[in-house]
Amino acid sequence: MIKLQIIGNLGKDAVVNNVNGKTVINFSVAHTERYKDATGVQKDRTTWVECAFWSDKTAIAPYLKRGSTVYVEGIPDVRSYTTADGRSGTTLTLRVNGNPQLVGSKPQDGASGNYQASGSNSQSGYSNVSNASQAPVPQNMQIDEALDDLPF
Repeated sequence: MIKLQIIGNLGKDAVVNNVNGKTVINFSVAHTERYKDATGVQKDRTTWVECAFWSDKTAIAPYLKRGSTVYVEGIPDVRSYTTADGRSGTTLTLRVNGNPQLVGSKPQDGASGNYQASGSNSQSGYSNVSNASQAPVPQNMQIDEALDDLPF
């Protein structure tokens, strides 16, 4: 089994569709990687992944807005296609397993960007991941546990 994990930004608002009596939330996630080419010039390469989340739990759909940062995982599939003008291409799709997780928090000024659902998630079953760099860290924090039992 192949499993793909993605953290990236949504390219457009999620769309809820019904296909043969089943509910699916469709959205696209972009991940941009910076690299230097052979001449040393820094370039960006963006990979787009079309995601399909098959679930009756659509409570997260209003929070999946363009620009939001999400974490999704699932089974990847590469599909080939031919355009109207005869060119061939491929697209990377992902059948999302588990729940999409919003990463980050809602901006204070109401501008578009990263969103985090407020309130309890017990009804929808979704969890949100806050940006660890925004969490306050106590100055006098002491680690009493052994560090050799880290989960990775």
